[in-house]
Amino acid sequence: MESENPLNLKEDDVVLCTVKRVEGTTVFLEIEENGQGNMIFSEVSPGRIRNIRDFVVPNKKIVCKVLRIKPGNIELSLRRVTAKERKEVLERYKKEKILTNMIKPILKEKTPDILEKIKEKYELADFVEEVRESPKTIEIIKKFVPKSKLEELKKIFFSVKHYKEKEVKEIIKLKTNSESGLDDIKKILKTDKAEIRYLGSSKFSILVKAKDYKIANSIMEKVLEEIKEKAKKLKVQLEVK
Repeated sequence: MESENPLNLKEDDVVLCTVKRVEGTTVFLEIEENGQGNMIFSEVSPGRIRNIRDFVVPNKKIVCKVLRIKPGNIELSLRRVTAKERKEVLERYKKEKILTNMIKPILKEKTPDILEKIKEKYELADFVEEVRESPKTIEIIKKFVPKSKLEELKKIFFSVKHYKEKEVKEIIKLKTNSESGLDDIKKILKTDKAEIRYLGSSKFSILVKAKDYKIANSIMEKVLEEIKEKAKKLKVQLEVK
């Protein structure tokens, strides 16, 4: 299988991929804007895989890490991607989809070309924030779009419905055999920085809301660090799913 590398991927880069097919013990993937790659089953998940379809099925989007780049072949891994890396890539993809959906009804068939021009100057996922925060909004927009569309796009960029509070979510599992286990877990999860809910089977969801993802991620890291420290002190087993 031939594989291109138009954007000069490097080893350890984390990329969004789409599963194309599974043949034998190899998963063939389309790398977002970077051609094709493949992944052997041992890089899908640590340990024994009982059903490969629990992890990869055709058309599913997954976040992978670049292991090796060889002539005609890009080797990828799913199991080596951290939860933080996966979250960052998926959030960036979500932002890019939002931008595309915002401008497509106005720019129609010109949308792909406009997006390419924007990507030459800005991170596509952060372009809308750049426009909204700049005192020269129109000056930025007019570099990329027809003059007749400026005001219409400006209104879209500042539309409230596209800018709800950003959310970051984690799932953790807490287990203990201590007689004071319930009280210990309550102490571990006590925080005013996040919303925590019990999901059953010793699992809990942690939800952080903020005006942007960077702030939300930063708060989440602090919350998780506090939980880890308290769990260690109380000898409660912690697993971040």
